[in-house]
Amino acid sequence: MKSTPQLELADVKRMAAAAEAHAQSHGWAVCIAIVDAGGHLLWLQRLDGAAPVSAQIAPAKAHTAALGRRESKVYEDMINQGRTSFLSAPGLAGLLEGGVPILVEGQCVGAVGVSGVKSIEDAEIARAAVSAL
Repeated sequence: MKSTPQLELADVKRMAAAAEAHAQSHGWAVCIAIVDAGGHLLWLQRLDGAAPVSAQIAPAKAHTAALGRRESKVYEDMINQGRTSFLSAPGLAGLLEGGVPILVEGQCVGAVGVSGVKSIEDAEIARAAVSAL
């Protein structure tokens, strides 16, 4: 049996604060979602001015990154390169850039998903959150 690290509330709060600070330093109105390794929502924060739909998209991106243990952009790239059958992958809805897994000691312990600005900027914010850990 293996022991794996798990996110604690203090970790989640630290990552959320880093994501919020990064977004606000650029004037970006986004939604930030943080999930555990199973894709279960631990944190959802919609900054002032973020579109309501971002509160649906950010958790989906985080869920996809956690379950796939890779950035959600990987799936977007596969689809854009013609593998459209991946759109039917069960349980994965956030197949857009902006979901970043949280890796600790080689284990995926969760993911951060961001939505609200350009996808590359969403991913930048998510990576800022992960780097705070």
